[in-house]
Amino acid sequence: MSERDPDADLVARVGARDAGAVRTLVLHKLPRLLALATRMLGDRMEAEDVAQETFMRIWKQAPHWRTGEAKFDTWLHRVALNLCYDRLRGRRETPADTLPDEADPAAAPEQQLEARTRDERVRAALAALPVRQREALVLTYYQELSNLEAASLMGISVDALESLLARARRTLRAQLAGEQAGKDSV
Repeated sequence: MSERDPDADLVARVGARDAGAVRTLVLHKLPRLLALATRMLGDRMEAEDVAQETFMRIWKQAPHWRTGEAKFDTWLHRVALNLCYDRLRGRRETPADTLPDEADPAAAPEQQLEARTRDERVRAALAALPVRQREALVLTYYQELSNLEAASLMGISVDALESLLARARRTLRAQLAGEQAGKDSV
């Protein structure tokens, strides 16, 4: 690994049981972990459980962390994704039917309803994708990882990742266009 892991010092401090380092790590990593797990699972409460379990694993692993074998952030995403997969297997891929926690108070009621409907359609379409395609989309679009980082995290080549992304985008586009065409004909 040629570049220095930006989290190496922080993980070392967590391994030394530095409470301030733990707070800093949670402050920096929790929002992305919650976003990843929420998008993979479609359920905020389950996502919080995944994030909590991920941080418990960090706490246990930090004293044994060896810098240079993998970037900490890559390992962190892999742990969270594996926990999401465990939960998805446990519920047999049932798409979530949840709405956002709160609507934007500044938006007009019609805009709120339109945004909520659009978000729900996208969330349902994303949940209906095969897990690997969903994972590829979430990592690249929502977690903003590069194709190289996402492919490495998924254990596949960049070409395979790009193929998953292309199939996922086609499926989403077709599903969302099909839903819209159905509404237009009603």
